[in-house]
Amino acid sequence: MVTVSNKAGHKKKFDFAELPVAVPMQRSLAMAFAARSGGWKSHKSARTNWINIGVFARFLSELESPPDDLDGLSVATMQSWRDRHISTNSGKSKLSTVRKVLLQDPRLTAGPAAEELARRIPRPTPSQRSYEEDERDRVALTAQRQFRSAWLRIGENTHLLSRWRAGELVEGSREWRIGKVLNDVARTGDVPRTVTPGGQGHVTNRKLLGGAGPEKTWGRLFLTGGELTALAVVLTDRFGWNLSLYSRMPVPATTPSAGETATVTYQVQVEKRRAGGGRWFTTENITDSGADSPGRLITRALEATAHARTLADSLAPGTDLLMVARSHQLEREHVDLDRPAPLGPLFFGVSDDMGKLWARNHGLGGSPFQRARRTTVTNEGRPMQHTQGTHESVYVLPDRRVQRASRDVFEAGAREALEQARAAVFGGEVVDQSDPEHQETATADCADEESSPWPAPEGGCGADFLLCLACANAHVHPGHHPRLAHLHQQIQSLRSGMDESMFRDRWSDHLLRLEDLRDKVGPAAWTAALARVTQDDRTIVQLLVKRDLAP
Repeated sequence: MVTVSNKAGHKKKFDFAELPVAVPMQRSLAMAFAARSGGWKSHKSARTNWINIGVFARFLSELESPPDDLDGLSVATMQSWRDRHISTNSGKSKLSTVRKVLLQDPRLTAGPAAEELARRIPRPTPSQRSYEEDERDRVALTAQRQFRSAWLRIGENTHLLSRWRAGELVEGSREWRIGKVLNDVARTGDVPRTVTPGGQGHVTNRKLLGGAGPEKTWGRLFLTGGELTALAVVLTDRFGWNLSLYSRMPVPATTPSAGETATVTYQVQVEKRRAGGGRWFTTENITDSGADSPGRLITRALEATAHARTLADSLAPGTDLLMVARSHQLEREHVDLDRPAPLGPLFFGVSDDMGKLWARNHGLGGSPFQRARRTTVTNEGRPMQHTQGTHESVYVLPDRRVQRASRDVFEAGAREALEQARAAVFGGEVVDQSDPEHQETATADCADEESSPWPAPEGGCGADFLLCLACANAHVHPGHHPRLAHLHQQIQSLRSGMDESMFRDRWSDHLLRLEDLRDKVGPAAWTAALARVTQDDRTIVQLLVKRDLAP
């Protein structure tokens, strides 16, 4: 029997005598499980490991000769276990989970079976994806509408209750009588009920309230489970928070905004469940500065849960959790000890089952929380309650929507890089001799100035002579080599006396084209050409460098 404590100190027992393996194997698995459990912060983690160990135990029990203990595991057995599960994501997860438990036994850290056990398990193929824009809009708008409706309903009834408590209503009037019922709801969590001889309770003021459903009775001051789920969906869509956070989120503290009277800043404690060493919470500051500001959602969440939080504090002084709603029926037995226990008719947080039920009721498919969080994180483009490595490897790189959206970015980047590369290479032809049909320029011979990429308004070519080397019409023969090699030297000499950014802007492309041309001519021929530089070459190069030579 292994007892696992979660972060809240609640204990859960796992009975290894239930496993269909020999007693020595049960004991060894229990000891390995207990050793591994020290790193778990929740019963959910413990139960996941327990289920997978159970799958492994059933696999062993189906062998022709099941081993009595872990030291009886053979290479063939471990290969068969691996082959059974390696082809699926869930199978890879089982392999990884069971391996971490088995390696707690020192007998499995050496030997042939240990080598097989330690073989690399490929990462699961990413299956989660963020919402497409229309999907995200549908989920977010559905949640926003449902929560806003609840917030307006609670706000309207809160105003009526405040007037009743202030004595502003005419005693005996319909509003006064509803206010009196609301006072009972705020104090007890329910409307007055009349118990029939059969033991069933009926709403005493059904006609006055307009019905017996939650929205007409206790829902006037409390959120329902579906409405609390809607609020959590909106919060996840806005802030990228994990579903598990909502079960233990403290009421945000408020801090004064310097020089401001119309704004309020909330300090929200965000739980990081997988962190250890006391680093389980981080603080996010969220400001309410108007209707469209992020903090306005926090303000409305506080308003919608105000009566439930007050009732919770009266039932258990010191209770200070934000996400609280009124249950339709009392919980028979509190089994999810990773979440706070209910208080009377109140419960805290949102479970994955609640997320699935909410989505099903609205025709939205599965629970929205993982996909909504992934959508927000990828849209924000930065880590949110996780590391940079997790952000890139878990959220961004595997996401199909990001991959698809990135194609245009990659294509644009590749095209830009190609254009930059083309701008930095010699664009013409290297030939062995001059052609009398070509027109000579200061840097090359031109095959056809009328087809210039830089036409002049009056016709012909309007390009700087340095741009000749970027043109497809340029032909460079050995007679050009001395002048161009000398030009290369002179441009290089400008770098030492000029600001680097200015040099890059003015000369970098020209220098790179000359260096590309040097590689095409050959370094030896290029160097030898320097010995043939004439005075005319020097004069022309000087004018080119000073940009005094016009086409």
